[in-house]
Amino acid sequence: MAAVSPAVAGTSAGIDTDAAVISASLADPDRFATIYDRYAAMLYRYAYQRVGPEIADDVVAETFLAAFRGRASYDLGRPEARPWLFGILTRELAIHHRREKARYRAMARATYDTVQDGPADQVAARVVADAARGPLAAALAVLAPGDRDVLLLVAWGQLSYDEVADSLNIPQGTVGSRLSRARRKVRRALGGFDPQ
Repeated sequence: MAAVSPAVAGTSAGIDTDAAVISASLADPDRFATIYDRYAAMLYRYAYQRVGPEIADDVVAETFLAAFRGRASYDLGRPEARPWLFGILTRELAIHHRREKARYRAMARATYDTVQDGPADQVAARVVADAARGPLAAALAVLAPGDRDVLLLVAWGQLSYDEVADSLNIPQGTVGSRLSRARRKVRRALGGFDPQ
């Protein structure tokens, strides 16, 4: 009987970690579809917020293609592939950074006249959010790409500092300093308002 790697053996025992799925996909490429099923919607939401619907599908598809092609080099010691995938997505987004900056500039110029029925708190929250949208988009457009990537991976991607460091292949201290700098610039652009 052939020996089974521990990661593949884990899948038969009911443990279906991302590392186990990626390992199994080396022998059975169709298994990689599980990774797509787990993370495609999350990556799409993030890409949609960064570059809009026009190219979000393409960027996510390019991300999964790159991940599939690079799956043999995945560190099987990391059970969760989310930071790895966000790192690939961030590199793909860097290719489209000009469109992203143009989107933020357009959002900064746009006015939003929305009226919402419902409780006063919902209306007030919407008014505050709409008022901050233009200045926030303008602030994001002028951030350095590395600072913007860290800020948005934390805010929109909901990654931890460790996951951002893994995604971007930078030290955790760099994550903290970039995030602090980006937040300070965004707060200044919003007149001291913290959009967290």
